Amino acid sequence: MDKIFIFLQYIVPQHLLSRMTGWLAELEHPVWLKSWVIGLFINHFKVDMSEAAEPDHEKYPNFNAFFTRPLLEGARPLASADVVCPADGAISQLGDIVGGRIFQAKGQDYSAFELLGGDAEWAERFAGGKFATIYLSPRDYHRVHMPVAGRLLATTYVPGDLFSVNGTTAENVDRLFARNERLVCYFETGFGPMAMILVGAMVVAGIETVWGGQVAPPPKTPQSQRFDGQVDPVELARGDEMGRFKLGSTVILLFPENSVEWDEQYQAGTSTTLGQALASAVD
Repeated sequence: MDKIFIFLQYIVPQHLLSRMTGWLAELEHPVWLKSWVIGLFINHFKVDMSEAAEPDHEKYPNFNAFFTRPLLEGARPLASADVVCPADGAISQLGDIVGGRIFQAKGQDYSAFELLGGDAEWAERFAGGKFATIYLSPRDYHRVHMPVAGRLLATTYVPGDLFSVNGTTAENVDRLFARNERLVCYFETGFGPMAMILVGAMVVAGIETVWGGQVAPPPKTPQSQRFDGQVDPVELARGDEMGRFKLGSTVILLFPENSVEWDEQYQAGTSTTLGQALASAVD
């Protein structure tokens, strides 16, 4: 079955399917159908609506509004740790960036250079550093928050494929996270530079940021933007929302060498909750 699943990933029209899903997810009528689909999704994936600011699923105008729903105030208290989890989800992998490469799954890895859209200067800044890959499942809260306080330096949107992101594809699709559509965000933090990469996937209808709105899709070519020279800089506190997925995917964090150490409780498969302790600063 895994081989059939992977084969289908290569032959289906990934972008067309994803964009059509995005269009459908914005529809508000007929109201009964919209509410039925949301209710079906909640029941199938066992979504906990008691944590949502609006627990009544029928009050969401469309599926995307439901999927990117805010939480009740105080639902995710911030730990006192130096670095906190940026999202609800689960650790796909985390560890060291060795020889400029990031571990994806058994027998699979990819280069930081490629992940960052071919930017050698930025890739060098993270050489020998740390990475953490966090997967957001369909049932999770799908807003992404800052693990540390930071000032936005630059972003790079990298167009690419839209393979599904799960254990099966991670083990079988070469360089999965470095070939999928993604948005790379660079921040200056108290621990040096940090990269947050929001990775798209099959039927992910869009990636948004709090400072720029929807970033993907489109465009169809790489797009870079600098923010460090702006009169009004984008500065976000630890725990502030920085972006969101319309229909889920993956967040990758990169830190430079000798900056942070991941908490020992984390390994592949460990659940994450927004705001809980993720890492501590290196003395």
